Amino acid sequence: MRVRFWGTRGSIATPGPDTVRFGGNTACIEVTTDAGACFIFDCGTGARALGASLMAHAPKPISATILLSHTHWDHIQGFPFFAPLFGPGNRITVCGPEGSGRSLREVLSGQMEFTYFPIEIGQLPATITFQELGEGTHEIGGARIIAQYLHHPAMTLGYRIEADGAAVVYLCDHEPFSETFWHDSPAAGHAESIVHDGDRRHARFMAGAGLVIHDGQYTPEEYPSKKNWGHSTYEYAVGMAAAAGVRQLVLTHHDPIHDDAFVEEVEKRACGYARQRGYNVQVCCAFEGQDLAIEPHGVPQLTPPVPHSGRDTLQSRRILVVDDDPDIRALANKALSQDGHIVTEAGSGREALALIDKQAPDLLVLDLLMPVQGGLDVLKILRSRPATAALPVVVLTAMDDEVTTRASFEFGATDYLTKPFSIPQLAARVRACLARTGSDVT
Repeated sequence: MRVRFWGTRGSIATPGPDTVRFGGNTACIEVTTDAGACFIFDCGTGARALGASLMAHAPKPISATILLSHTHWDHIQGFPFFAPLFGPGNRITVCGPEGSGRSLREVLSGQMEFTYFPIEIGQLPATITFQELGEGTHEIGGARIIAQYLHHPAMTLGYRIEADGAAVVYLCDHEPFSETFWHDSPAAGHAESIVHDGDRRHARFMAGAGLVIHDGQYTPEEYPSKKNWGHSTYEYAVGMAAAAGVRQLVLTHHDPIHDDAFVEEVEKRACGYARQRGYNVQVCCAFEGQDLAIEPHGVPQLTPPVPHSGRDTLQSRRILVVDDDPDIRALANKALSQDGHIVTEAGSGREALALIDKQAPDLLVLDLLMPVQGGLDVLKILRSRPATAALPVVVLTAMDDEVTTRASFEFGATDYLTKPFSIPQLAARVRACLARTGSDVT
């Protein structure tokens, strides 16, 4: 496979003399297989130049698959300017997670309404197919495409393309599940030493890839004030890649306030961090025009989840929020009610168990520090009962230490989210949890 970067910037395009080296266009990466299949990770402003190149050099008619991580503007603004869409006979498949309760076509049509753009999506001459993906394996264009939900304030997919005896993984707009990465042990840098199950799953998704393209928008100093914004530091990306046995890591989604000199310094710091920790992974920052050949190396077979449509996660579900703080309950209720879920509340573990005995919810949001009967006690009781042994439980707590995180997963937590949290963040985590565990819980 060959990989070429057409857009490396995050949030908003930043053209100008200070972004010449690493580029000012937003996310867009081209992947081509030996068989001639063309995949495009995201369709930010870099898609304009990519489209022009395909029209000039690719065999006609053009066939390409766009794999959208999500539909925030910096990942779709190049779509109306992607030239192959204007070529009769061209066939473009657009894949991505279901967005904001509307179909993928509806979301992309929104930015092409006549108020914003002179040509509506239905007027484009190319044949355009939309395919909404959930987690799981999908056979597309002769390649194996594995999708997995990321940690972002919107439903966001990471992608793993396996073809030609190699694997390329794209993980953009993702932030750590936990501020504590590693267990307190000398084995840091290995997947089994990762504290949070979400981060461990993230590392496994990269396993043995020849190339991982990962969000690295913030420095470690910037991240604390940007927590819950949905982006990573270079330290996190390097650590996860090392734990997964990745050969080459390319950091992308550069922050719009980071000029070339700043990104160059990030690259030096990331390489230095890898050397200091003894990680055997090559690290660099993505730049526009970067062209990489990924050689066959024997790809380990993942065991991904069964494909599941993200649309079902938007159906109304019964969710019980358990917290002794009424303000937290109200905030969680607002986050989940906006998605159409039926939300009930309990102010204690004892009250929660009584409500569950009457009617088990489809998902439980559970605080840990509550008087009389804490969240871990509730979790242990639920897991001991056949009727609730598989009930999805999202722990929502102010406890962010390793011991509590580890104990929660050992006692059967499905996910673990720390306070403070944002409304979009909780909503996205619950959607992913419902999809991952199966949303037909009764």
